[in-house]
Amino acid sequence: MTLERWERAAEWPLIVISVLFLAAYSVQVLASGTAVKVAGWFMAVTWGLFLVDYVVSLWLAPRRLSWFFRHLHELAIVVLPMLRPLRLLRLVTLIGVLQRVAGNALRGRVATYVVAASGLLVYIGALAMYDAEKASPEASIKSFGDAAWWAIVTITTVGYGDLSPSTGTGRVIAVGLMIGGIALLGIVTATLASWLVEKVSAEDSNSQAVTVDHLELLREEIRALRLQREAIPSAVPEESTSGAHALP
Repeated sequence: MTLERWERAAEWPLIVISVLFLAAYSVQVLASGTAVKVAGWFMAVTWGLFLVDYVVSLWLAPRRLSWFFRHLHELAIVVLPMLRPLRLLRLVTLIGVLQRVAGNALRGRVATYVVAASGLLVYIGALAMYDAEKASPEASIKSFGDAAWWAIVTITTVGYGDLSPSTGTGRVIAVGLMIGGIALLGIVTATLASWLVEKVSAEDSNSQAVTVDHLELLREEIRALRLQREAIPSAVPEESTSGAHALP
């Protein structure tokens, strides 16, 4: 068994586990009673599965130390339960615009990634914030609706200030969501800039092509005029000679 084969075999099972984990985490935060206990047990099982995947991947890596430092996010997903649903972003990599050129397909994947990542970060951030703030007597975020509104305002870097975390855990979540929002805005800006540059380059290429065609037409006209000019002097002596022979 190689690392590549293990990753291919574990890809879809881990995605399914991530979806189920997100559902269980939602139940644990939003529900009450027996459902919370069941969700807690299920989340513990998923943690064990993520841990198995991490250990096996590390063991199969040809250069374990290098793999460890290049996959610190995998370690964070195992250690920090709130990050496990981020594995859902792997679904986006399976979406391709197969019938377009490479540039458009790349931008399509980037746009899809940004939309999916934004929605996922908002939902996870709202869940985590509500989970951290709901037990605090000083909290201004008192419902999941408040948490969702706060997450949208935060990830878009608007920051109205009407809602804010009051606990240390909530502030840590806020910092992470702010960084994620800035990163997503950077991706959107870079994608838009790439699209504009390509459009301008295409216009320049079209203009250059038209200019080249015009120059070629002018060259053809100049060649034709030169041929006509060369033909005129040779015709005059012939007429003169024929006229001289015609005299008695």
